[in-house]
Amino acid sequence: MYIRKVWLVVIGLLVIGILPGCGRKNDSSGPPPKGRILLWHWMTDREEVFQRLADQYQKQTGIRVTLELYAPSDTYASKVRASAQTNTLPDIFGVLDPSPRDLASYINSGHIADLTSVLAADHRAWQNTFFQKALASVHFIEGNSYGITPGIYGIPIDVANIQILYNKTMFRQVGLNPERPPQTWDEFIAAWHRLKAAGLPGLVSGWGELWMIDCFANSYAFNLMGESKVFDTFRGKVPYTDPDWVAVLGIFETIRKEGLLVDGAVTMVNKTAEQTFANGKAAFALNGSWSVDVYRGMNPDLSFGVMLPPRMSDHHPMRIWGGAGSSFIVNAHSPQKDEAIRFLRWLTAVEQQNVLAGETLNLPANRASTAQLPPVLGSFASRMNLATQPTHWPVSENPTVTEAFDRGIQSILIGEKTPAQVAAEVEKLRREQTMR
Repeated sequence: MYIRKVWLVVIGLLVIGILPGCGRKNDSSGPPPKGRILLWHWMTDREEVFQRLADQYQKQTGIRVTLELYAPSDTYASKVRASAQTNTLPDIFGVLDPSPRDLASYINSGHIADLTSVLAADHRAWQNTFFQKALASVHFIEGNSYGITPGIYGIPIDVANIQILYNKTMFRQVGLNPERPPQTWDEFIAAWHRLKAAGLPGLVSGWGELWMIDCFANSYAFNLMGESKVFDTFRGKVPYTDPDWVAVLGIFETIRKEGLLVDGAVTMVNKTAEQTFANGKAAFALNGSWSVDVYRGMNPDLSFGVMLPPRMSDHHPMRIWGGAGSSFIVNAHSPQKDEAIRFLRWLTAVEQQNVLAGETLNLPANRASTAQLPPVLGSFASRMNLATQPTHWPVSENPTVTEAFDRGIQSILIGEKTPAQVAAEVEKLRREQTMR
């Protein structure tokens, strides 16, 4: 589905298929001996720090954690897929696709341990240390459509969300307070006028990738009409010709008329957009928390802050896309299952989460570790309560309709269509899709 693909792109991972299997068979080399845990991962940016932590864990406990890196993501996906077929999965691994459908396939195939009881085992329950949004991607609730026994089936190690970044140097250059970015849409446009008057560039984002457009539009849909009305639209109860949806589309017409978007952003991929902001060729960028590490690599001297998309309404909160980043799961048939769980509990404790966050600049899943974050990451972390994860909405739009909506926004941005025209076309398509 399109909406599922959206979040896969946000966290840079690929969809994988899961073939059924039951139980675990030892591979040709046999299972890890007692006192050793085998962990597979795909995270090249964390390979070195993972190894140091594994060495530290062995010194503390005597348990050796053997790490095997398979990259890029499609290589890892193929490895896990083949091992699921032959029942030779390691003690700890990850399911790259964060959508519940594929995770459910692994669970139904008997590969994944239910961790609910150990997460809630004592009065200082392990599950309470995580951001609520972090657990959502591995948590199946009562009555879920996948037939999964309610419970938590994974351990998150980081989270992510998407906000607007702004160049503090440019703010100072035109007399804007770099510690108080615009909070409302009117303030945002006023700030842009000052930047524009000084010949400075505006907003960049990879809007050639439709999920980035959808992210920005969804934030304003939630802000202007609230979650209930957005989801009722997806259920077919509210038309896209509703004034609130036309107003959402109108935001992009304003962006065009104000000349806010940097040249080429309508067809720009996000990596190019990241380079544009890092090189000081945009005052604002719509991007995710992962970009903090990206910008560090591209331009270590870049001075920037983080702000919520400026609200247009005070009637509903501004929502941002976000949720779990990466999670590890435990092989239900691992002979080292208990040891694997103990290691993951150690890995997600504050001390280790601080190390991971500090060295890789990914938002930690453990709420208590946020105090140790660099200020810019702390700004991302402080708004996780506003995050909404598209793959876990109670209902999603038909992907054909979603794509038409986002491409319609592109046509607005280049002046080919008006918001009213796009709204009418999307609603017409939605009706046609419903009748099929």
